[in-house]
Amino acid sequence: MRWYASAAILTGFVLCCGCEQQPQATPAGADAAAESVVVYTALDRQFSEPILAEFTRQTGVKVEAGYDTESTKTVGLVNRIRAEKRRPRCDVFWNNEILNTLRLKNEGLLQPCEPEQASHFPAVFRDEEKFWYGFAARARVLIVNTDLVKPDDMPNSIHDLAAPKWKGRAGIAKPLFGTTASHAACLFALLGRQDAAELFMSFKRNDVQVVGGNKTCAEMVAAGALAFGLTDTDDAIIEKEAGKPVAIVFPDGGENQMGALLLPNTLCLIKDCPNPDAGKMLINYLLSPEVETKLAQGPSAQIPLHAQTKTVSRACDAGAVKHMEVDFGRAAEAFAEAAKFIENEFLTP
Repeated sequence: MRWYASAAILTGFVLCCGCEQQPQATPAGADAAAESVVVYTALDRQFSEPILAEFTRQTGVKVEAGYDTESTKTVGLVNRIRAEKRRPRCDVFWNNEILNTLRLKNEGLLQPCEPEQASHFPAVFRDEEKFWYGFAARARVLIVNTDLVKPDDMPNSIHDLAAPKWKGRAGIAKPLFGTTASHAACLFALLGRQDAAELFMSFKRNDVQVVGGNKTCAEMVAAGALAFGLTDTDDAIIEKEAGKPVAIVFPDGGENQMGALLLPNTLCLIKDCPNPDAGKMLINYLLSPEVETKLAQGPSAQIPLHAQTKTVSRACDAGAVKHMEVDFGRAAEAFAEAAKFIENEFLTP
């Protein structure tokens, strides 16, 4: 049984039904057909757009989506929500990670919601105050070029980014955006500021290449411009399934190692949003086993978290991978400190 579906995790965490409507086909001429919902989504458009289109097909509710860009992953949309707080335009924020969602909650920019599907998710991936819900995760992994790296030299830890033999030959996405920024904050929360800062400075001393995004990092490894890099499972699996000479390594799985970081997509309802009912309907739809199955079977190979999702991601069976045990609340609190260090110390010449 997968770790996230264990009875120990789920016992006692049954939520009441707050998002009452299950997505169903809307009869012709029904009032719901005239409804609309605005969603800002940080999940890549190629993965999220078909899911949103299917929601419209099933419910008749029109979706107006705002997407991010690869270079400003998540942060651009979060800042947009902040800028619109006096007159919100967005109803639902579909984040491709978790920490910026928690930061929006801490800033008072979200409102609670109780989707029916929430009770099927592990407690660690849903807010006890009902402000956010996590689903369809990705893992932070190493992607390795097998033409450039011999099997005996295969890196197995994020600490290998600092190994002298890989000086100038390993890469990461800029740690101010997207899941790489979240990863940095999680390391600050887990290791403490001093040890996390030293880890990043060891990367800097080893001339780790900082690139525009996780996708770029994976593509550079696949092309042989880097020997290996730190990226997400969705970007790594695309290169592997395209027949590129790459292997995916889930880092730090040893007995005394920290494990691979698992980051869920998250959903939340924006405070004072213009279409809260349609927003709740969309959130409940996105948390369904059907959507997790589509995301697991699709190009991004997301990792299901819903207890009733039967599909196992092509990227991994989460139960077979040691995962990092991190307090996401503490990581959200460490986010600003980590970002300041990254910008002022790690990224400076």
